Amino acid sequence: MANTGAAELLATWEAGLAETPAGRALLLHGTARPDLDAAALPAVPLGEREADLFALRRALFGERMQVRLDCRVCGADMEFELDAGEFARSLARPGQSVVRLTEDDWEVTFRLPAAADLATAARSADPRATLLARCLVSAVHDGAPYPADALPGPVQRRIAEAVETADPGAEVTLNINCPECDTATRADLDIASYLWSELDAWARDMLLDVHLLATAYGWSEPEILALSPLRRRYYLELCADA
Repeated sequence: MANTGAAELLATWEAGLAETPAGRALLLHGTARPDLDAAALPAVPLGEREADLFALRRALFGERMQVRLDCRVCGADMEFELDAGEFARSLARPGQSVVRLTEDDWEVTFRLPAAADLATAARSADPRATLLARCLVSAVHDGAPYPADALPGPVQRRIAEAVETADPGAEVTLNINCPECDTATRADLDIASYLWSELDAWARDMLLDVHLLATAYGWSEPEILALSPLRRRYYLELCADA
């Protein structure tokens, strides 16, 4: 079960203020999956992580997600709703983290990319080659092993296709028709960034609530955070009426 207590969420938010987007995504994933050791989180396949984050979003802020995009043709502002719960249920979690394929007498074994692989690849001069090298377990042709940089183009493309098939939830893409010009706009939905923005707004509101209740009643932060959301709201209404 995700860590959704107010004190735990504020601790996650505070730790994430000094982090990069990748570091914040890791913190959010740890909140969603407290059953996993922190060292294991970066190795979770991307599709599984995305499903975990959508489930966390649903637990924290409900089903409905408000998304805004600009039309790529006419520039119109498009606003629409998504269902976080439906995303959490529909994203197929990979059945296995290691995939094997045969292509043109090549026998290839690779593992599905995880957050740690993307982070390392992003820092390299050739992200695609780095990602392939990190995720390739073995490549054999005519009985001889070969490194990642020796794989021919068709084999590399077949690996990319196999990764997409094995872990379709690794990249969530939206295709939205513009209500003004009816042109389809394609955009990636970064659930980690979306969820962090919501958590940041929630945390700042929560700290304001703590300030108001501490000023009015002299309670400590832990005492205020231990209150249920309903009781906090009622006490805040009493402060406003005073």
